[in-house]
Amino acid sequence: MSLKIENLGRVRKISFNRPDKLNAFDNLQFAEVRDALLQADASSEVAVVVLTGEGSAFSAGQDLYDMQLILDGKVKKHVFPDFLRSLSDFSKPLIGAVNGLAVGIGMTLLAYCDIVFMSRDARLRTPFPQLGLAPEAGSSGLFVSQMGWQNAAYTLFSGGWISADEALKFGYVWKLSEPSELQVEAMAVAENISKNPILSLVETKKLMLASGKHRLGRECHDREIEVYRKLMGGALNNEAVNAFMKGRPVEFSGISEF
Repeated sequence: MSLKIENLGRVRKISFNRPDKLNAFDNLQFAEVRDALLQADASSEVAVVVLTGEGSAFSAGQDLYDMQLILDGKVKKHVFPDFLRSLSDFSKPLIGAVNGLAVGIGMTLLAYCDIVFMSRDARLRTPFPQLGLAPEAGSSGLFVSQMGWQNAAYTLFSGGWISADEALKFGYVWKLSEPSELQVEAMAVAENISKNPILSLVETKKLMLASGKHRLGRECHDREIEVYRKLMGGALNNEAVNAFMKGRPVEFSGISEF
């Protein structure tokens, strides 16, 4: 199983558990996180969920070996849309504890968390341009909503690293923690929130979401999917994935971009 699940009182801690792959998401892990969130949402014994990673990374994003299987037509059903829906529809408080690098979906899924803690030595990145792709998971709208236009534009256009200090300044995370204190501080807040009635927490989140945050995410994701279908498997994306698989630098020059 690619997850580690712990129940601590009324807090359920879900840890991505592929440390040898830096917790990169393959189709199986997308499915397992989806199922874990659905189960936690339906449980009368779970008030709060904390998402974190095992080892040195939160998540390195989509497993590019898995992406190659998709490009080769060897994945019959990609469960990413269902995974994303389980995040956007999650009715209880969802807390992120970013313990290390968070790349691609590792960063964009944080937009669906209600509170995000981040280790001071962690970093974020959305390398979609370097993969010949465009934003995913509704990040084209959610980043603008949460960070402001220019911070979102820099993050998505550059595909560069965002430090913990920058993530806090951008408003993308709530609090920075020392690496040794991250889990303790995130769990303390989760446990404090979990003392409240679940019904009150659910109704509060429902009112907050009525402002349209996750609806925005879904609408942006629908548009992003159309762009993804156009770009994924194209010459630029193929070059990026092939370069990664062969351990060589990406060479986009000479490839028609239009």
